Amino acid sequence: MSSQHIIIDPITRIEGHLRIEAVIDENNVVTDAFAASTMFRGIETILKGRDPRDAGLLAMRICGVCTGTHYQRSIEAVENAFDITIPKNARIVRNLIQGALYIHDHVVHFYHLHGLDWVDITSALKADPELAEKEAYNWHATPYGVSKSELIQIQARLTKFVEQGRLGIFSNAYWGNPSYKLTPEQNLIATAHYLQALDLQRDAAKMMAIFGGKMPHPQSLVVGGVTCVQDIKNPARIALFKTLLKKFSHFIKTAYLPDLAMAGVKYVDEALDGTGGGLKNYMSYGDFRLDDTGFYKSALLFPSGVVLGGDLSKVVPFDQSKVAEDVTHSWYQDNKSPLHPFDGKTEPNYTGLEAKEDGYKYLKTKEKYSWIKSPIYDDNRVEVGPLARMVVGVAAKDERITKYVMGFLTLLGEKLGLGKPAPAAALFSTVGRTAARAIETELMADVMVEWVDELAANVAAGDLSTWTEFNFDTVSKDAKGFGLAEAPRGGLGHWVKIKDGKIENYQAVVPSTWNAAPRDYKDRMGAYEAALIGTKVANVEQPLEILRTIHSFDPCIACAVHIIDTKGRELSSFKVSTSCAI
Repeated sequence: MSSQHIIIDPITRIEGHLRIEAVIDENNVVTDAFAASTMFRGIETILKGRDPRDAGLLAMRICGVCTGTHYQRSIEAVENAFDITIPKNARIVRNLIQGALYIHDHVVHFYHLHGLDWVDITSALKADPELAEKEAYNWHATPYGVSKSELIQIQARLTKFVEQGRLGIFSNAYWGNPSYKLTPEQNLIATAHYLQALDLQRDAAKMMAIFGGKMPHPQSLVVGGVTCVQDIKNPARIALFKTLLKKFSHFIKTAYLPDLAMAGVKYVDEALDGTGGGLKNYMSYGDFRLDDTGFYKSALLFPSGVVLGGDLSKVVPFDQSKVAEDVTHSWYQDNKSPLHPFDGKTEPNYTGLEAKEDGYKYLKTKEKYSWIKSPIYDDNRVEVGPLARMVVGVAAKDERITKYVMGFLTLLGEKLGLGKPAPAAALFSTVGRTAARAIETELMADVMVEWVDELAANVAAGDLSTWTEFNFDTVSKDAKGFGLAEAPRGGLGHWVKIKDGKIENYQAVVPSTWNAAPRDYKDRMGAYEAALIGTKVANVEQPLEILRTIHSFDPCIACAVHIIDTKGRELSSFKVSTSCAI
C-alpha cells in the first residue's frame, strides 16, 4: 500500500478553526504534517489609532477563553511603555485572577477537550462499578467521587443516553479504537470525573469573578493597577476566594492527578519512546511576579528562559529583542526577512487551496497555507506551554517546580515498579505534555493559597493601595512597550508603539501562534507539525493518535486568527463540515 495524504478539518474540541493534513506511509506512520488555521486575524489593525489606555478592553476580545490574560498583557504593555509600577495589592490580585484561570483552564482541557483522546466512554458501560471503586484506591488513598453507588448512577446515565440514541457530547468519536488502552473500570472512573468536573468548574469561574468583576471578560484591571478596592477591603470576599480554591484544589489532588497517573502508566511506552515530542526546544517568558521590584526585575514563579534540544543542563536567558515573525508560508504579504513585533505587519495575502483529481482541496504546502504567522526565537522554532514552563523550571533548578515535577515522576516510577522516578525524558512526549499541565495545576493551586494569605495580611496591615497614579498628559506621548508573560497555553506577548498619544502599531504573538505555526523561511516545522512526525496510527480512518497529540497542546486558534468589522457588519458566512475527509 502506498502512502496516504489525509485531511482532518475541522479539528474539534478546541477553540477556533484548525486543519491538519498528514502524509502517512504504508506502515501507518506519519512522515509529513501541516497545520493550518483557516480564518483571518485582524485585531492588531483595529487597535491602531486608539487610546492606549483602552487597548486592553479590545485586546481581551482576541480570545473567548483566556480573556483576562490578553487583557492583562495589553495593560502591562502600556504600563511598560509609560514605566508604571503597580502597587503590591494589584500585583497579588492580578496573580490570583490569572491563577484561577490556569486551574480552571487546565482541568477543563484535560477532561472536556483532551480526555476523550485517552478515555473510551463506551468502554465504561462494560465496567464493574465495585471493581472500579477498588481500582480508584490504587491511585489515591481518598479518591474523589467514585464510590460504588456513585459509579452505578453514572453508568446508568450513560446507558440511558445510549438506549435513547442521544450520546450528545459523547457522539461522533472513535470509540473502540485500538489506541485506547484504559480498562473498562479505569474508563468509568475517568468518565465520572469528567461529569463531576462540569459542575466544579463553576467554582474556578466564581474565583475569577470575585476580583475580576465578571467572567469571562473581567473588567477590574486598568493601566496602573486594579479597581476592585471593595473586594480587597472585605475579608468575606477574600475568605470566599480561599474556600472555593481549596474545594477546587481537592478535586485536582484526588481526581485530576490520579487520573493522569493512571493514564500515564497505561500509555508509558509512548512517553518513553518520545511519541509526540516534536521540536524539543522550549521557551518560557516567565510569569507571576513574587515581589514588587518592577517590570521584568521581579522574582518569578515560572522562570524565563529557553531550553534547546531537550538539554536540561542549560537554560539560555530570554531576550525579547530576539523574537521575530516570518510569513513565508502564511497568508500575508511577504517581508524581506522576519520582523520583530514592534515592526510587525498584518497585510493579508490569501492564495487559496489547491483542487486535486480526488475532488478534495488541499493546502498549497510548498507555498502559503495558514493564517498563522511563524514566530522564531533567535532563529529557532520553539514550543511554549505548560511543558515548556516545567522544562525551563527544572533546567533552571527552580526548587518549587523541580519538587512538583519530581513528585509526579516518583509517583509514576512507583506505579510502574521501577524502584526510582520515571526518567525526565518521558516528559518530551504527548503523554509528558499532558502530564506537565497536571503538575502545573497542582503547583498553581498550592501557591495561590500563599497569595491569598499574602493579600489578606497586607490589607490587614493597613495597605489599601490598588492603583499607581499617573498623568497621561505628562507621560511621553511617543513610547513603546511590551507585556510578556504566560497564558495557560504558553508564552503570550503584546507589543505596542505609541505616537502622539495614540497606538501607532500593535502586535500580539500568542501561544498558538508559536505552536500552531506553519513552516518558516528555512522550511522548518512548527511545534504541532514536528510533534506528529513518527506517530503511528492504528486506523487511518480514525486518526485518534493525531488528535491526541494536537489536543495535548490545547489549541486556541481563535487567539491566533480572527476578524471583526468595527461597524458590526457581516463579512462572510461559513459552513463547517464535521466529516473527516480521507
